[in-house]
Amino acid sequence: MILNPTAAMGVAGKRIPEVRTLLRGRNIDFDLIETTGRGHATELAGAAADEGYAVVVAAGGDGTANEVINGLMLSKSPPVFGILAIGRGNDFAYGAGIPSDLAVCVDLLADAEPKPLDVGRVTGGDYPAGRYFGNGIGVGFDTIVGLEAARMKRVHGFMAYVLGALKTLAIYPEAPSVTLSFNGTVIERKSHQISIMNGKRMGGTFFMAPKADDDDGLFNLCMADRMTRRQMIALMIRYTKGTQEGHPLVTTAKAPRYEIVASEGGLVVHADGETICVNGTSIVVECIPEALRILARHPDGRGA
Repeated sequence: MILNPTAAMGVAGKRIPEVRTLLRGRNIDFDLIETTGRGHATELAGAAADEGYAVVVAAGGDGTANEVINGLMLSKSPPVFGILAIGRGNDFAYGAGIPSDLAVCVDLLADAEPKPLDVGRVTGGDYPAGRYFGNGIGVGFDTIVGLEAARMKRVHGFMAYVLGALKTLAIYPEAPSVTLSFNGTVIERKSHQISIMNGKRMGGTFFMAPKADDDDGLFNLCMADRMTRRQMIALMIRYTKGTQEGHPLVTTAKAPRYEIVASEGGLVVHADGETICVNGTSIVVECIPEALRILARHPDGRGA
């Protein structure tokens, strides 16, 4: 178990005694290691795979899960992946069918059957060799909102994203001209926001792909054209309900691979909340079908 004690603004670290008690109560044999800094979870996950652990659990939020995924993907035969959703947003866990209730998370570790999990790889920006992700990619508006939220020292969680969105709306950067290619389709237009999703939700409350499945070998696209502030606010309200499909300024699709090139302006990109670039020229996003196995609820209810 790789636990990030700084997740949820340090609340995760305070829950370690509770975690240990619950695990022992379900007779789970475990080693718990706390991370000490950025990238440490990736190193620990890779080492655990090499040492032959049967299951590697990420205990924290989306950032912790992302680092552990990147570590497991270095192994030719990765262990089963588990999650304790004790972070702030837990968007990846939500999409994978893992609840935020800690006791139920431990029950899944004890009883659930592993199910396949697709993993994404984004290439470009600060990661020319590629970086893996579990939940999704954001380009444009939502990435800028996340960067603004991360800069806030006194406000955290959902409210930080709200204030970050308000600040981004006040600045309202110009939409870059992009060329998006997938499934033989090429779209050329100015776009304020592009999400490519393996999971369902971003930012704790924005359902960018409410119909996404994380084991179908495809990623869901949600692309918003250039729009006014008023139009963006109205669309954000739709995102909170997952009702944006069919909107005249929104393009949705499913594909295993996407390529985005900025012909004018730069790409601001994140993967699972981790910055990929702030002024990129192009990225490629690919789905790696069933790359991992995860202890989570199955669609038919197994593991519930």
